[in-house]
Amino acid sequence: MIESVALPAPVQATLLVGVILVQAIALYAGYGVLERVATPLIETITDA
Repeated sequence: MIESVALPAPVQATLLVGVILVQAIALYAGYGVLERVATPLIETITDA
């Protein structure tokens, strides 16, 4: 992890918000891809 103890508090807060924002975007995109892949698979299984 990046060492941010030496940075001022506002920079630490901005860094934390940025990391959380990147994580949220990655999860949103990941769940979107998972939904596109899993939905046809689930429909195929249930229609069989």
